[in-house]
Amino acid sequence: MIANDVAVKRLAELGHPTRLAIFRLLVKGNATGLSVGTIQEHLQIPGSTLSHHISRLVGAGLVEQHREGRTLFCQARMASLDELMTFLTAECCTM
Repeated sequence: MIANDVAVKRLAELGHPTRLAIFRLLVKGNATGLSVGTIQEHLQIPGSTLSHHISRLVGAGLVEQHREGRTLFCQARMASLDELMTFLTAECCTM
């Protein structure tokens, strides 16, 4: 199970509306990932703003990136989401 501080960081990053929208979009397109350009088209936000938010998600371990030629792709780290969900539900119904 993940540590409290890791869970807090991930939840904090997902607590921002733009980062949550990015992450949800990436979860939908997770089979192949989405290019940064595609994310920008869907969310209609400036490239510098998008870059900032993606960087925060990468730093929290929620998103990973890979490059194919000149195109940068992002994918949700589903294992990180699973860890977070397990953390949140670990003590469900224990009282």
